[in-house]
Parts: sequence; structure tokens; C-alpha cells
Amino acid sequence: MSGPSFTNPTPQFGTAEFKGGPDRCQLCGQTLGSTYYRVGPNQACPACAEKVKFETPKDTHSAYVRGLIFGCGGALLGLIAYSTFGIVTGLVIGYLSLLVGYIVAKAIMMGSRGIGGRRYQITAALLTYAAVSMSAVPIGISIYIKQRDAKKKTLVQHSVPGQTQQPPAAQPPAAQSPQASSQDALDDDDADANAGAPAATPGSKPAASKVSFAAAIGALLFAGLASPFLELQEPFSGIIGLIILAVGIRIAWRLTAGVSTEILGPFNRTSPPPPSAG
Repeated sequence: MSGPSFTNPTPQFGTAEFKGGPDRCQLCGQTLGSTYYRVGPNQACPACAEKVKFETPKDTHSAYVRGLIFGCGGALLGLIAYSTFGIVTGLVIGYLSLLVGYIVAKAIMMGSRGIGGRRYQITAALLTYAAVSMSAVPIGISIYIKQRDAKKKTLVQHSVPGQTQQPPAAQPPAAQSPQASSQDALDDDDADANAGAPAATPGSKPAASKVSFAAAIGALLFAGLASPFLELQEPFSGIIGLIILAVGIRIAWRLTAGVSTEILGPFNRTSPPPPSAG
């Protein structure tokens, strides 16, 4: 009698050992010696453990600088997208914070070539917050320009020759958004400073303009960075906006965590290695 069981007495044993047996490397399939390593969840031979350790990208200063540069570019791109949408549509949708966080994180990981970690996460969180909050500055400037142009158009329409102009009726102060209020505050500060200042001399004019320009830039930066909290003037929408911003920051934080392969060992085998074939 010559059945299949006699011609091939152990047809699948070698394959079964490779898949789950304790005596083989789960990365290359070679028989383990007296020592082994743990590469993540896998049992590995010393050669495979050394190979994985050598091929794992290292976190260096240059990698972080590249990630930072790319992240700043991603933050600028997110700021432009957020601001453009708000200016064109007249709507400020907080859900765009999620997109900004994703763009910033992907840019950082592209620059670092896949290396992540705690400092990359902190950088991504700060850049995401800065991009979303600073978008209030161009949106606020756009609102200010539109309101100024509307006032000029109204004055031109009332300036008809041969007619006596009537003074405009007093209007109650309207509620202002954080973007518009920051611009009005800058205008008021400049008006007060000019009213109380003495006549400028030719030598002092450039210095005064430099100081006012620096003060204006500083006020815009402060107003932009504080804009998510200034939105709390309307509690419901302000809180919702902060929550969505926090989710966007969380996305950036999670995507820049990186993937690290833990290598543990060497460990001694409790049982002797199987005899080699032949």
C-alpha cells in the first residue's frame, strides 16, 4: 500500500511551524538560536532585530527643522484656505479647523519623512491654533473695507447737487464681531494718539510712523490670537467654535505621534533549539 500519508508523512509541518511555532523568527522564518528578540509583537532573530533597528528612521535636529518648515507652510496654506472661504462666502465655519489640523500634520510628517514624537505634536498643535485664530485678521480687514466702502457709497448717493443734505439720523451702536472690533479699536487708538500729540517735526515723523506701524501689527497679532476666545461674546457659538478647534488640534496631535517599533531583548530561550536538518 502506498497512500499519500506514506509518501509524504509530514506535508504541512514546516509551514505550520513558520506561522506560529515558537522556534522560528516571525520575520524571516529562520530557526531561532539560543537568544531571540521582540520586535513589536513579533519574535525575531538577532539579525532581523538589528536590521529593523538600523532601518528605523532616527529623530534628528535636521528632521525636526524640515518638519517645522513644512508645518509652517501647511499652516499658511490652512490660514489662506480658511480666510478665503470666510471672505468669499461671508461665513465663518468652525469645521474648517479640522481641515487645517489635517493639513498641518501631514505637512510636518512630510517634512520629517515620517518621524513623529512629542515635539512634533506640540508644534502641530501650536501651528494649527495659530492658523485658525490668525485667519480672523484678514477676515476682519475684509469686513472693515466692505463697511467703509458701503459708507462712502451712501455718502455719494446723498451728495446730489441742488439739494440740502440732511444730517443722518442717529443709529444705535451695532454689535460688532471680534474681527471688526479689533480694527475699530486700532482706529480709535490712532485717533486719540494723533489728537493729543504735538505738531510733528520733519525729524520726528519717521520715528512716529514706525512706532504706530509696530503698534498696529502687535494689536492685530494679539487680536488674531485671542479671536477664538473673543468669540465667547456669543456664548453658544463661541463654545462650539472652541470645541471644534480643540478637535482640529487633536487631529494634528494624533497624526504627528509617529510610529515607533519597540525592540526588546535579547532573551534566552528556555528550550534548546531544534536540531538542524541533516
